[in-house]
Amino acid sequence: MGRDDVAVAVRGGGITGDGTILSDVGGYLPLIEQDCWYRQSIPVRLGGRLSIDSNYGIRKAFLPQGTRRYYPHRQPTAQQAEYNIFMDPFAAYQVIHSGIAVTLVPLDATNTIPITEEFFITFEQMQSTHEAQYCFQSLKMVRDTWVGGSFHTNYYMWDSFASGVAVSMMRNGDKWNEFAEMKYMNITVITSDEPYGITDGSNPMFDQLATPKFKLTKGGVHSGHVQTGLRDPFCTSDSNTRKCKGGSTAVVNGSKAVLVLVATKAKPNQDSENPLDKQFFASFLNVLNDPQQSARFNLKEQFPYYRQALCTPDLRGRELGKPVVFDMDMSAGDFLTLFYLLKVPIEEIHIKAILVSPTGWTNAATIDVIYNLLHMMDRDDIPVSLGRFYATNQTDPVMLITGDCKYTKAIPHGSGGLLDSDTLYGLARDLPRSPRR
Repeated sequence: MGRDDVAVAVRGGGITGDGTILSDVGGYLPLIEQDCWYRQSIPVRLGGRLSIDSNYGIRKAFLPQGTRRYYPHRQPTAQQAEYNIFMDPFAAYQVIHSGIAVTLVPLDATNTIPITEEFFITFEQMQSTHEAQYCFQSLKMVRDTWVGGSFHTNYYMWDSFASGVAVSMMRNGDKWNEFAEMKYMNITVITSDEPYGITDGSNPMFDQLATPKFKLTKGGVHSGHVQTGLRDPFCTSDSNTRKCKGGSTAVVNGSKAVLVLVATKAKPNQDSENPLDKQFFASFLNVLNDPQQSARFNLKEQFPYYRQALCTPDLRGRELGKPVVFDMDMSAGDFLTLFYLLKVPIEEIHIKAILVSPTGWTNAATIDVIYNLLHMMDRDDIPVSLGRFYATNQTDPVMLITGDCKYTKAIPHGSGGLLDSDTLYGLARDLPRSPRR
């Protein structure tokens, strides 16, 4: 997009053991990491982190190669991190109760603007810029891989609509919004469930501490039960519905309440003859297709001589060595080992396949790095397959796409952990792009 001037930073830490928030607090984990309960709710496979981290493979095939990359121990520090309220309710509580002006675009509002079939068809016909093409290809891949056939009634303009509401406020102030009905409400963020003041081992801000973290009050709204897992019996009713309210917002009165401007629903299209039923739909497509501030190029235009061709060795007449299936957890050491095994004469070791186990040092989407490495080494003939996404007995018994993070929570997110392994310390950008993804 021609915006290499925009600074990008990520960093965690900045909170001492007693809960004191330092000035460099940043963003790998929620302020209170409650035994990784919030992370458990996010699938790690198709439809979850695997799809998002790779953007269903479209990112690798479409986006050009930028000049900036991750350098270990040289990244600037972010002063704050964006988390959904459900993922970090205590941090959301601190923000909403801090006294700063807050505008909330909740799921109740975004759920009024689903990706309708009419919008999808119109979007397919309006792709005059690279960014419009990339966004539509991404959306189409989500639709094509959607399970259940109810995409157009269950997939919404979540963050896009929230961004549109924010842009309209910047243009017009908080008196009138082009895209959403707005209303002031007295709300709060629920961080724990009643009864308050209990010590059942679920709340890391109080349990086994002589002094609560963040100087919180015993018996206060933060001192109740905190959900400890997807099947926490405290939070499951007889009808198997979640009765815990932690991680949600609520309309309240009295001293607990904060007056917040809330979007309640998406506005209808003012043009009655337009097939798009929401005002934001028309603006969204017009902005994406605006030739001003448009993308400079895509991958094919940046590298016009790039060809998506498989590179395979000629093994005819060669006596192949002992067959090996290499099981990788995709740590940096495993990538070094793969290079070594590929350099050993094929008459001694013949790598028949690579099995990727995304239960260790990297996310599943790092499989793209393996594809690129094999492409560089002229070994696109080696099949690569993803193994199990969870360790034995860690999959949730009901929602199989999620599971426990009992072991993976021990792996750091930043330096020396996932960030370094997922990027090969930033060196993965130097590998050629394989047509496999």
